Amino acid sequence: MSRIAKRPLPLPKGVDFNQTSDVLKIKGPKGELMMTVNSEVEISVEDGVASVKPRSGSRFSSAIAGTTRALINNMLTGVTDGYERKLALVGVGYRAKAQGKKLDLTLGFSHPVVYKVPDGIDIDTPSQTEIIIKGIDKQKVGQVAAEIRRYRPPEPYKGKGVRYADESVVLKEAKKK
Repeated sequence: MSRIAKRPLPLPKGVDFNQTSDVLKIKGPKGELMMTVNSEVEISVEDGVASVKPRSGSRFSSAIAGTTRALINNMLTGVTDGYERKLALVGVGYRAKAQGKKLDLTLGFSHPVVYKVPDGIDIDTPSQTEIIIKGIDKQKVGQVAAEIRRYRPPEPYKGKGVRYADESVVLKEAKKK
């Protein structure tokens, strides 16, 4: 059995944990998340602690039990604390401005880039060169950050572009004569 699946999941106070046949719903102070549970996995809740077990001894069943436990842990963290990802714009004239459900980006192109923010995600721009992406779904927050970064990834010679706040870009040396 997976080492990750063996660890129990303590349920925080104020979190509602409902499981019907193959759908798991977790509701907390920040919102509600749903997940379809694989038929090879059994989830049980006793005394405020959830545990995930494989139904059979197969290798797939053991692997999917560990994955399911990690996904449930991410859902619990999301509905209680939420997730946040920070992006930094590096470059002369690179700017970002959040306007409702749109993010206006000026990234050195001949036209401004307008990114439509999906539901369940909040984008804030404390300064023109900072973007903060917040949400309860870890996968969706990471995907939005990756999509925004994809417009202008950091280039290796000057380091200009959109990068994660904790990302370090290794600069290449310019060509010698």
